[in-house]
Amino acid sequence: MSDPYERSAEYLDILIAESWEPLAPALADVLSRVRAATGSVVDLGAGSGRGVRVICDALPRVPVLAVEPSAAMRAVLLARVHEDGELRKRVTVVPGDCASADWPDGVRAVVALNMIGHLPPGQRRALWSRAARQLAPGGVLVFNLVPPFAPVEVGRVRMARVVVGELEYEGWASARPTGADEITWHMDYGVLRQGRPLDGTSVEYRWWVATEDALAAEVAQAGLVLRRTGDAGLGLCVLERASDPTSRVG
Repeated sequence: MSDPYERSAEYLDILIAESWEPLAPALADVLSRVRAATGSVVDLGAGSGRGVRVICDALPRVPVLAVEPSAAMRAVLLARVHEDGELRKRVTVVPGDCASADWPDGVRAVVALNMIGHLPPGQRRALWSRAARQLAPGGVLVFNLVPPFAPVEVGRVRMARVVVGELEYEGWASARPTGADEITWHMDYGVLRQGRPLDGTSVEYRWWVATEDALAAEVAQAGLVLRRTGDAGLGLCVLERASDPTSRVG
């Protein structure tokens, strides 16, 4: 399978920095209120490691398993972990995805931010079932639900712009419907000097969409319950075992 992040990895970490400004404290708040007292944290689709740092700050001394399928993104992730002595002791970076990676039973939290849409419905349901089996008592799975929630066209929009030194870095996004519950994102990344293009690349990736109600019904079949948390604009969702009285966050 081709890796769209092979060409876009050099841009992504700096271009997502602004979106993490509200997301980081919201994730930290969720993790600080998890009732599970033992177990590691699994970060699925850990990307460049911004979430890994939040997890480690929110849960001191807790080991973290960072799972990332893209070799290009793992290079950034591993560099971020290695440059920090505390992260280097606690974070294990492994290749793989949510289906292939081996995670232990009794995890206190699974973090799956900005990646649920990468999963076809069958793989998504398999993730819910796996979490229901392998979460510790009081454990949670945290993910974010972002629009669109139906297969609609999304007009081209600039998602981020960052200035580093004398250069500007931009990311643009658009999407088109490509299935009953699927869209394809088209991403353009560029480097400019004083408004003149120097370099860039374009990538596409498939993204499966679902409404909150549809996901709530899916997770219920796995014995989980979906709860929204934090600012509505962030779309943060927490999954807990429906039968576990210790697992209510907050």
